[in-house]
Amino acid sequence: MSRPPVTSALRRFLKLSGLMGRIGASVAGERAFELLLSEASRKERRTENLVENALRLVDTLGEMRGAAMKLGQMLSLHAHLLPPEVAEVLRALQKEAPRAPAEVMRWEVEGALKAKIDELYAELEPAAFAAASIGQVHRGRLHDGRPVAVKIQYPLIDRIVEADLQNLKTLLHAVVSLVVDIDFEAVWRELRDRLLEELDYQHEAANMKRLAALHREVPEIVIPGVVDELTTRNVLTMELVDGIAPRDACSGRYPAELRDRWGQVLFEFQLRGILQHRLLHADPNLANFAFREDGRVVVYDFGSVKEIPPGLAAGYARILAAVLADHRSALPGLLSEIGVHHKGGEPLDLELLGPFLDPFEEILRPSPPYRFGEDDELFDKILAASSSSFMHTRDLRFPEHGVLVNRSLAGHFGNLTRLQAAGPWRQIAQRYAAVPPAG
Repeated sequence: MSRPPVTSALRRFLKLSGLMGRIGASVAGERAFELLLSEASRKERRTENLVENALRLVDTLGEMRGAAMKLGQMLSLHAHLLPPEVAEVLRALQKEAPRAPAEVMRWEVEGALKAKIDELYAELEPAAFAAASIGQVHRGRLHDGRPVAVKIQYPLIDRIVEADLQNLKTLLHAVVSLVVDIDFEAVWRELRDRLLEELDYQHEAANMKRLAALHREVPEIVIPGVVDELTTRNVLTMELVDGIAPRDACSGRYPAELRDRWGQVLFEFQLRGILQHRLLHADPNLANFAFREDGRVVVYDFGSVKEIPPGLAAGYARILAAVLADHRSALPGLLSEIGVHHKGGEPLDLELLGPFLDPFEEILRPSPPYRFGEDDELFDKILAASSSSFMHTRDLRFPEHGVLVNRSLAGHFGNLTRLQAAGPWRQIAQRYAAVPPAG
Protein backbone atom coordinates (compact mmCIF):
# COMPACT_ATOMS: atom_id res chain seq x y z
CA MET A 1 0.00 0.00 0.00
CA SER A 2 1.44 3.39 -1.03
CA ARG A 3 2.05 6.01 1.61
CA PRO A 4 1.68 9.73 0.86
CA PRO A 5 4.95 11.64 1.15
CA VAL A 6 5.52 13.92 4.10
CA THR A 7 4.58 17.38 2.76
CA SER A 8 4.66 19.59 5.84
CA ALA A 9 7.78 21.74 5.93
CA LEU A 10 7.90 21.39 9.72
CA ARG A 11 7.55 17.60 9.67
CA ARG A 12 10.19 17.27 6.93
CA PHE A 13 12.48 19.59 8.88
CA LEU A 14 12.03 17.43 11.98
CA LYS A 15 12.75 14.25 10.03
CA LEU A 16 15.91 15.69 8.50
CA SER A 17 16.96 17.34 11.76
CA GLY A 18 16.56 14.05 13.57
CA LEU A 19 18.68 12.36 10.91
CA MET A 20 21.34 15.07 11.21
CA GLY A 21 21.31 14.70 15.01
CA ARG A 22 21.83 10.93 14.84
CA ILE A 23 24.64 11.29 12.31
CA GLY A 24 26.28 14.10 14.28
CA ALA A 25 26.15 12.14 17.52
CA SER A 26 27.67 9.07 15.90
CA VAL A 27 30.48 11.12 14.35
CA ALA A 28 31.29 12.86 17.62
CA GLY A 29 31.33 9.54 19.47
CA GLU A 30 33.58 7.94 16.87
CA ARG A 31 36.05 10.82 16.93
CA ALA A 32 36.41 10.47 20.68
CA PHE A 33 36.83 6.70 20.38
CA GLU A 34 39.40 7.04 17.57
CA LEU A 35 41.87 8.63 19.98
CA LEU A 36 42.37 5.18 21.50
CA LEU A 37 43.01 3.38 18.19
CA SER A 38 45.92 2.77 15.86
CA GLU A 39 45.90 4.36 12.40
CA ALA A 40 44.78 1.12 10.70
CA SER A 41 42.03 0.51 13.25
CA ARG A 42 40.99 4.15 13.03
CA LYS A 43 40.49 3.88 9.25
CA GLU A 44 38.46 0.68 9.62
CA ARG A 45 36.25 2.18 12.33
CA ARG A 46 35.73 5.33 10.28
CA THR A 47 34.51 3.30 7.31
CA GLU A 48 32.15 1.29 9.53
CA ASN A 49 30.73 4.52 10.93
CA LEU A 50 30.23 5.97 7.45
CA VAL A 51 28.37 2.84 6.35
CA GLU A 52 26.09 3.06 9.42
CA ASN A 53 25.33 6.70 8.61
CA ALA A 54 24.70 5.83 4.95
CA LEU A 55 22.13 3.28 6.11
CA ARG A 56 20.47 6.02 8.17
CA LEU A 57 20.36 8.23 5.07
CA VAL A 58 18.79 5.51 2.94
CA ASP A 59 16.17 4.72 5.58
CA THR A 60 15.05 8.35 5.96
CA LEU A 61 15.51 9.83 2.47
CA GLY A 62 14.06 6.81 0.70
CA GLU A 63 10.59 7.40 2.12
CA MET A 64 10.47 11.18 1.61
CA ARG A 65 10.41 11.56 -2.21
CA GLY A 66 11.08 15.07 -3.49
CA ALA A 67 14.46 16.73 -3.14
CA ALA A 68 15.40 14.48 -0.24
CA MET A 69 15.23 11.28 -2.26
CA LYS A 70 16.49 12.88 -5.49
CA LEU A 71 19.60 14.38 -3.96
CA GLY A 72 20.28 11.14 -2.15
CA GLN A 73 20.16 9.41 -5.54
CA MET A 74 22.52 11.99 -7.02
CA LEU A 75 24.94 11.57 -4.14
CA SER A 76 24.80 7.79 -4.49
CA LEU A 77 26.26 8.04 -7.99
CA HIS A 78 29.27 10.13 -6.91
CA ALA A 79 31.48 7.19 -6.02
CA HIS A 80 34.56 9.39 -6.46
CA LEU A 81 33.46 11.43 -3.42
CA LEU A 82 32.81 8.46 -1.16
CA PRO A 83 34.44 5.29 0.10
CA PRO A 84 33.15 2.39 -2.04
CA GLU A 85 31.38 0.75 0.91
CA VAL A 86 29.32 3.91 1.46
CA ALA A 87 28.50 4.36 -2.23
CA GLU A 88 27.21 0.78 -2.35
CA VAL A 89 24.77 1.43 0.52
CA LEU A 90 23.50 4.66 -1.07
CA ARG A 91 22.70 2.86 -4.33
CA ALA A 92 19.54 1.60 -2.61
CA LEU A 93 18.13 5.12 -3.15
CA GLN A 94 18.09 4.48 -6.91
CA LYS A 95 15.13 2.12 -6.52
CA GLU A 96 11.69 3.31 -7.50
CA ALA A 97 9.59 5.36 -5.11
CA PRO A 98 6.19 4.11 -3.89
CA ARG A 99 3.30 4.92 -6.27
CA ALA A 100 0.79 7.63 -5.39
CA PRO A 101 -2.98 6.81 -5.49
CA ALA A 102 -4.58 6.96 -8.95
CA GLU A 103 -7.31 9.42 -7.98
CA VAL A 104 -4.77 11.89 -6.62
CA MET A 105 -2.76 11.85 -9.85
CA ARG A 106 -5.95 12.21 -11.92
CA TRP A 107 -6.78 15.40 -10.01
CA GLU A 108 -3.29 16.68 -10.73
CA VAL A 109 -3.73 16.15 -14.48
CA GLU A 110 -7.18 17.75 -14.59
CA GLY A 111 -5.99 20.74 -12.57
CA ALA A 112 -2.93 21.27 -14.76
CA LEU A 113 -4.69 20.84 -18.13
CA LYS A 114 -8.00 22.49 -17.10
CA ALA A 115 -10.23 19.70 -18.39
CA LYS A 116 -11.64 16.32 -17.46
CA ILE A 117 -9.51 13.25 -18.09
CA ASP A 118 -11.90 11.79 -20.69
CA GLU A 119 -11.75 15.07 -22.64
CA LEU A 120 -7.94 15.01 -22.63
CA TYR A 121 -7.27 11.33 -23.28
CA ALA A 122 -9.27 8.49 -24.78
CA GLU A 123 -7.67 6.36 -22.07
CA LEU A 124 -5.32 6.92 -19.13
CA GLU A 125 -4.39 3.86 -17.11
CA PRO A 126 -4.96 4.45 -13.37
CA ALA A 127 -1.93 2.40 -12.32
CA ALA A 128 1.50 3.93 -12.92
CA PHE A 129 4.06 1.79 -14.72
CA ALA A 130 7.03 3.78 -13.38
CA ALA A 131 7.57 5.98 -10.33
CA ALA A 132 10.44 8.16 -9.16
CA SER A 133 11.27 10.89 -6.66
CA ILE A 134 9.29 13.75 -8.27
CA GLY A 135 6.57 12.08 -10.32
CA GLN A 136 5.24 8.91 -11.92
CA VAL A 137 4.34 7.75 -15.43
CA HIS A 138 1.05 6.35 -16.75
CA ARG A 139 0.25 4.78 -20.10
CA GLY A 140 -2.52 6.40 -22.12
CA ARG A 141 -4.07 6.83 -25.56
CA LEU A 142 -5.08 10.01 -27.36
CA HIS A 143 -8.41 10.45 -29.09
CA ASP A 144 -6.66 10.08 -32.46
CA GLY A 145 -5.45 6.64 -31.35
CA ARG A 146 -1.81 7.46 -30.61
CA PRO A 147 -0.38 5.68 -27.54
CA VAL A 148 1.26 8.05 -25.06
CA ALA A 149 3.14 8.08 -21.77
CA VAL A 150 1.97 10.72 -19.30
CA LYS A 151 4.43 11.90 -16.67
CA ILE A 152 2.66 13.49 -13.69
CA GLN A 153 4.24 15.30 -10.76
CA TYR A 154 3.27 14.37 -7.23
CA PRO A 155 0.94 16.83 -5.46
CA LEU A 156 2.70 19.77 -3.77
CA ILE A 157 6.09 18.51 -4.94
CA ASP A 158 7.31 22.08 -5.51
CA ARG A 159 6.57 22.89 -1.85
CA ILE A 160 8.21 19.64 -0.77
CA VAL A 161 11.37 20.54 -2.67
CA GLU A 162 11.36 24.08 -1.27
CA ALA A 163 10.99 22.67 2.24
CA ASP A 164 13.89 20.31 1.66
CA LEU A 165 16.53 22.41 -0.03
CA GLN A 166 18.09 24.36 2.83
CA ASN A 167 17.85 21.44 5.24
CA LEU A 168 19.43 19.12 2.69
CA LYS A 169 22.23 21.55 1.97
CA THR A 170 23.19 21.42 5.64
CA LEU A 171 22.77 17.65 5.83
CA LEU A 172 24.72 16.80 2.67
CA HIS A 173 27.48 19.23 3.57
CA ALA A 174 27.84 17.48 6.91
CA VAL A 175 27.90 14.04 5.30
CA VAL A 176 30.34 14.94 2.52
CA SER A 177 32.66 16.80 4.93
CA LEU A 178 33.06 13.56 6.87
CA VAL A 179 35.05 12.12 3.99
CA VAL A 180 36.40 14.97 1.84
CA ASP A 181 37.33 18.62 2.18
CA ILE A 182 35.82 19.82 -1.09
CA ASP A 183 34.33 23.12 -2.22
CA PHE A 184 30.81 22.03 -1.31
CA GLU A 185 29.19 25.26 -2.53
CA ALA A 186 30.13 24.39 -6.12
CA VAL A 187 28.72 20.88 -5.79
CA TRP A 188 25.57 22.17 -4.13
CA ARG A 189 24.88 24.83 -6.79
CA GLU A 190 25.04 22.23 -9.54
CA LEU A 191 22.82 19.71 -7.73
CA ARG A 192 20.30 22.39 -6.67
CA ASP A 193 20.03 23.99 -10.11
CA ARG A 194 19.53 20.67 -11.91
CA LEU A 195 16.96 19.59 -9.33
CA LEU A 196 14.94 22.79 -9.73
CA GLU A 197 15.02 22.30 -13.51
CA GLU A 198 13.55 18.83 -13.08
CA LEU A 199 10.45 20.39 -11.51
CA ASP A 200 9.63 22.07 -14.82
CA TYR A 201 8.31 19.53 -17.32
CA GLN A 202 8.15 22.20 -20.02
CA HIS A 203 11.91 22.57 -19.59
CA GLU A 204 12.23 18.79 -19.89
CA ALA A 205 10.12 18.86 -23.06
CA ALA A 206 12.48 21.49 -24.52
CA ASN A 207 15.44 19.23 -23.65
CA MET A 208 13.77 16.34 -25.48
CA LYS A 209 13.27 18.46 -28.59
CA ARG A 210 16.85 19.77 -28.57
CA LEU A 211 18.38 16.32 -28.19
CA ALA A 212 16.00 14.83 -30.78
CA ALA A 213 17.10 17.51 -33.27
CA LEU A 214 20.78 16.84 -32.54
CA HIS A 215 20.21 13.10 -33.11
CA ARG A 216 18.07 13.45 -36.21
CA GLU A 217 20.86 11.88 -38.29
CA VAL A 218 21.68 9.25 -35.63
CA PRO A 219 19.11 6.49 -36.26
CA GLU A 220 20.35 4.25 -33.44
CA ILE A 221 19.06 6.75 -30.83
CA VAL A 222 15.26 6.94 -30.39
CA ILE A 223 13.77 9.90 -28.48
CA PRO A 224 9.99 10.11 -27.93
CA GLY A 225 8.16 13.11 -29.36
CA VAL A 226 6.38 15.63 -27.12
CA VAL A 227 2.61 16.24 -27.28
CA ASP A 228 2.76 20.00 -26.70
CA GLU A 229 -0.96 20.63 -26.19
CA LEU A 230 -1.03 18.16 -23.28
CA THR A 231 2.16 19.34 -21.59
CA THR A 232 2.46 21.86 -18.76
CA ARG A 233 4.94 22.58 -16.00
CA ASN A 234 3.77 19.53 -14.03
CA VAL A 235 2.32 17.19 -16.70
CA LEU A 236 4.37 15.90 -19.64
CA THR A 237 2.65 13.93 -22.40
CA MET A 238 4.91 12.18 -24.89
CA GLU A 239 4.78 9.44 -27.48
CA LEU A 240 4.81 5.97 -25.95
CA VAL A 241 7.95 4.35 -27.32
CA ASP A 242 8.48 0.88 -25.95
CA GLY A 243 11.53 -1.34 -25.96
CA ILE A 244 13.15 -4.23 -24.19
CA ALA A 245 13.42 -3.51 -20.46
CA PRO A 246 16.97 -3.22 -19.06
CA ARG A 247 16.63 -6.31 -16.87
CA ASP A 248 15.73 -8.44 -19.90
CA ALA A 249 18.32 -6.76 -22.13
CA CYS A 250 21.07 -7.59 -19.63
CA SER A 251 20.00 -11.21 -19.28
CA GLY A 252 21.15 -14.15 -21.36
CA ARG A 253 17.93 -13.91 -23.38
CA TYR A 254 19.60 -11.86 -26.12
CA PRO A 255 22.80 -12.68 -28.04
CA ALA A 256 26.11 -11.12 -27.10
CA GLU A 257 26.33 -9.41 -30.50
CA LEU A 258 23.13 -7.49 -29.81
CA ARG A 259 24.22 -6.50 -26.29
CA ASP A 260 27.52 -5.35 -27.80
CA ARG A 261 25.63 -3.08 -30.17
CA TRP A 262 23.51 -1.61 -27.39
CA GLY A 263 26.62 -0.96 -25.31
CA GLN A 264 28.36 0.78 -28.19
CA VAL A 265 25.31 3.00 -28.77
CA LEU A 266 25.31 4.03 -25.08
CA PHE A 267 29.10 4.62 -25.12
CA GLU A 268 28.87 6.82 -28.20
CA PHE A 269 25.78 8.62 -26.84
CA GLN A 270 27.84 9.72 -23.84
CA LEU A 271 30.89 10.85 -25.80
CA ARG A 272 28.73 12.66 -28.33
CA GLY A 273 26.92 14.53 -25.56
CA ILE A 274 30.11 15.59 -23.77
CA LEU A 275 32.57 16.21 -26.59
CA GLN A 276 30.49 17.09 -29.64
CA HIS A 277 27.01 18.38 -28.80
CA ARG A 278 27.96 19.68 -25.32
CA LEU A 279 24.44 18.69 -24.25
CA LEU A 280 24.57 15.63 -22.04
CA HIS A 281 21.73 13.37 -20.91
CA ALA A 282 23.09 13.22 -17.37
CA ASP A 283 20.96 10.62 -15.60
CA PRO A 284 22.67 7.26 -16.22
CA ASN A 285 20.09 5.12 -14.40
CA LEU A 286 19.66 2.16 -16.77
CA ALA A 287 15.88 2.39 -16.22
CA ASN A 288 16.04 5.54 -18.38
CA PHE A 289 16.81 3.42 -21.44
CA ALA A 290 15.07 0.66 -23.39
CA PHE A 291 16.45 -1.51 -26.14
CA ARG A 292 15.32 -2.63 -29.59
CA GLU A 293 16.10 -5.89 -31.38
CA ASP A 294 17.45 -3.90 -34.35
CA GLY A 295 20.21 -2.48 -32.12
CA ARG A 296 18.59 0.88 -31.41
CA VAL A 297 18.33 2.39 -27.92
CA VAL A 298 15.33 4.37 -26.64
CA VAL A 299 16.16 7.24 -24.27
CA TYR A 300 13.76 8.45 -21.56
CA ASP A 301 13.76 11.06 -18.76
CA PHE A 302 15.27 14.34 -19.90
CA GLY A 303 14.89 16.23 -16.64
CA SER A 304 18.63 16.08 -15.96
CA VAL A 305 20.34 17.42 -19.07
CA LYS A 306 23.62 19.28 -18.68
CA GLU A 307 24.89 21.96 -21.04
CA ILE A 308 28.69 21.73 -20.90
CA PRO A 309 30.83 24.87 -21.31
CA PRO A 310 33.06 24.80 -24.43
CA GLY A 311 36.29 25.05 -22.41
CA LEU A 312 35.36 22.08 -20.24
CA ALA A 313 34.36 19.96 -23.24
CA ALA A 314 37.67 20.80 -24.93
CA GLY A 315 39.50 19.94 -21.70
CA TYR A 316 37.85 16.51 -21.51
CA ALA A 317 38.83 15.92 -25.16
CA ARG A 318 42.49 16.75 -24.39
CA ILE A 319 42.46 14.40 -21.41
CA LEU A 320 40.97 11.60 -23.51
CA ALA A 321 43.54 12.20 -26.25
CA ALA A 322 46.37 12.03 -23.70
CA VAL A 323 45.07 8.72 -22.32
CA LEU A 324 44.78 7.29 -25.84
CA ALA A 325 48.33 8.40 -26.64
CA ASP A 326 49.66 7.07 -23.30
CA HIS A 327 50.89 10.55 -22.34
CA ARG A 328 50.40 10.00 -18.62
CA SER A 329 52.81 12.73 -17.62
CA ALA A 330 50.53 15.34 -19.22
CA LEU A 331 47.46 14.33 -17.21
CA PRO A 332 48.04 16.18 -13.89
CA GLY A 333 48.44 19.44 -15.81
CA LEU A 334 45.45 18.77 -18.08
CA LEU A 335 43.27 17.90 -15.08
CA SER A 336 44.41 21.06 -13.32
CA GLU A 337 43.42 23.10 -16.39
CA ILE A 338 39.80 21.98 -16.08
CA GLY A 339 39.77 22.53 -12.31
CA VAL A 340 40.76 19.15 -10.87
CA HIS A 341 43.55 19.78 -8.36
CA HIS A 342 44.31 20.02 -4.66
CA LYS A 343 42.84 22.78 -2.51
CA GLY A 344 45.96 24.91 -2.80
CA GLY A 345 46.06 24.56 -6.59
CA GLU A 346 48.72 21.82 -6.68
CA PRO A 347 48.21 19.24 -9.46
CA LEU A 348 47.37 15.68 -8.48
CA ASP A 349 50.30 13.34 -8.03
CA LEU A 350 50.81 11.11 -11.08
CA GLU A 351 51.41 8.14 -8.76
CA LEU A 352 47.87 8.58 -7.40
CA LEU A 353 46.41 8.69 -10.91
CA GLY A 354 48.20 5.54 -12.09
CA PRO A 355 45.94 2.94 -10.45
CA PHE A 356 42.89 4.69 -11.97
CA LEU A 357 44.45 4.89 -15.44
CA ASP A 358 45.45 1.23 -15.69
CA PRO A 359 41.86 -0.09 -15.94
CA PHE A 360 40.84 2.54 -18.49
CA GLU A 361 43.87 1.83 -20.64
CA GLU A 362 42.82 -1.82 -20.54
CA ILE A 363 39.33 -0.87 -21.75
CA LEU A 364 40.81 1.27 -24.55
CA ARG A 365 43.34 -1.35 -25.66
CA PRO A 366 43.77 -1.68 -29.46
CA SER A 367 42.87 -5.38 -29.52
CA PRO A 368 41.24 -7.69 -28.78
CA PRO A 369 38.11 -5.61 -28.01
CA TYR A 370 37.56 -5.30 -24.30
CA ARG A 371 34.35 -6.86 -22.97
CA PHE A 372 32.94 -5.14 -19.90
CA GLY A 373 32.59 -7.67 -17.13
CA GLU A 374 35.25 -10.00 -18.58
CA ASP A 375 37.67 -9.03 -15.83
CA ASP A 376 35.88 -9.60 -12.56
CA GLU A 377 38.65 -7.75 -10.78
CA LEU A 378 38.63 -4.58 -12.90
CA PHE A 379 35.91 -2.81 -10.93
CA ASP A 380 37.56 -4.03 -7.71
CA LYS A 381 40.81 -2.46 -8.91
CA ILE A 382 39.11 0.90 -9.41
CA LEU A 383 37.51 0.68 -5.98
CA ALA A 384 40.85 -0.33 -4.45
CA ALA A 385 42.51 2.66 -6.13
CA SER A 386 39.79 4.91 -4.73
CA SER A 387 40.22 3.45 -1.26
CA SER A 388 44.03 3.62 -1.26
CA SER A 389 44.15 7.22 -2.50
CA PHE A 390 41.25 8.36 -0.34
CA MET A 391 43.28 10.04 2.40
CA HIS A 392 45.47 11.79 -0.21
CA THR A 393 42.55 13.32 -2.13
CA ARG A 394 40.42 14.60 0.74
CA ASP A 395 41.07 18.20 -0.36
CA LEU A 396 40.22 17.54 -4.00
CA ARG A 397 38.79 20.38 -6.07
CA PHE A 398 36.94 19.73 -9.32
CA PRO A 399 34.90 21.85 -11.76
CA GLU A 400 31.35 22.68 -10.78
CA HIS A 401 30.14 21.91 -14.30
CA GLY A 402 31.84 18.52 -14.21
CA VAL A 403 29.74 17.12 -11.35
CA LEU A 404 27.04 15.63 -13.57
CA VAL A 405 29.54 14.61 -16.25
CA ASN A 406 31.42 12.48 -13.73
CA ARG A 407 28.15 11.09 -12.39
CA SER A 408 27.04 10.11 -15.89
CA LEU A 409 30.35 8.50 -16.88
CA ALA A 410 30.48 6.46 -13.68
CA GLY A 411 26.90 5.31 -14.13
CA HIS A 412 27.43 4.17 -17.70
CA PHE A 413 30.53 2.24 -16.71
CA GLY A 414 28.17 0.15 -14.60
CA ASN A 415 25.60 -0.04 -17.43
CA LEU A 416 28.13 -1.43 -19.90
CA THR A 417 29.22 -3.94 -17.28
CA ARG A 418 25.62 -5.07 -16.79
CA LEU A 419 25.26 -5.49 -20.57
CA GLN A 420 28.67 -7.24 -20.69
CA ALA A 421 29.26 -5.32 -23.89
CA ALA A 422 32.33 -5.51 -26.11
CA GLY A 423 33.24 -3.08 -28.86
CA PRO A 424 35.86 -0.98 -30.60
CA TRP A 425 36.01 1.41 -27.65
CA ARG A 426 39.39 2.80 -28.68
CA GLN A 427 38.31 3.65 -32.23
CA ILE A 428 35.10 5.29 -31.00
CA ALA A 429 37.01 7.32 -28.39
CA GLN A 430 39.64 8.40 -30.95
CA ARG A 431 36.88 9.70 -33.22
CA TYR A 432 35.35 11.88 -30.50
CA ALA A 433 38.63 13.06 -28.98
CA ALA A 434 39.35 14.70 -32.34
CA VAL A 435 35.91 16.33 -32.77
CA PRO A 436 35.75 20.05 -31.86
CA PRO A 437 32.80 20.77 -29.54
CA ALA A 438 29.79 22.65 -30.83
CA GLY A 439 30.13 26.39 -30.51
